[in-house]
Amino acid sequence: MIFDLSKTDSIANTFIAELRDEKIQQDSMRFRRNLERLGEFFAWEISKSLSYVTSETQTPLGIAQSRKLEQQPVLATILRAGLPMQQGLLNIFDCAESAFITAYRKPHTNGPLEIQVDYISAPDLTDRVVIMADPMLATGLSMVLCCKELIAEYRIKELHIVAAIASTDGVKHVRANLPAAKLWLGAIDEEMTTKSYIVPGLGDAGDLAYGTKL
Repeated sequence: MIFDLSKTDSIANTFIAELRDEKIQQDSMRFRRNLERLGEFFAWEISKSLSYVTSETQTPLGIAQSRKLEQQPVLATILRAGLPMQQGLLNIFDCAESAFITAYRKPHTNGPLEIQVDYISAPDLTDRVVIMADPMLATGLSMVLCCKELIAEYRIKELHIVAAIASTDGVKHVRANLPAAKLWLGAIDEEMTTKSYIVPGLGDAGDLAYGTKL
């Protein structure tokens, strides 16, 4: 299943346009906030697909029948660029646990791009719904590798992948390697550069959010 936010008119598309805008990008606080807002939008949409149970809530005047989440999801993200979107998800799923993964590109002069995973911090994900957030789904290599690391360790009940911008190649790679995952995307762009940056994309989300790294 692929949910493409850009296919439906909503205020969320304004925030995606601001994320792409090179002038607005100069305000790193606004850039982070827009990623956070998208996380909140996606949390709302994802919440519609989760399981609920009926419970009773005591009010000052009686008892109301309520529908509540059967189980809180676990919110995972790839550091560092994924943190603002993960915070947006956490604003909505405010009782959820979190998981964090570090992954980075190891470019080679002659050879394919290599992804290195160095660190994973997660609760027990067995029989849990996991929502993995990363603002950019370019080649999809990092996302697939990180998710497979978790799947190898835990029997995950359901996997949702959230990204602000994806490439068509990245979507194909994820679907081929994680066929059961549900994708929630802000927009899908057709092209990538030779360095695997999405075009038109928005640039380096981590640098725009937190400053240029060495």
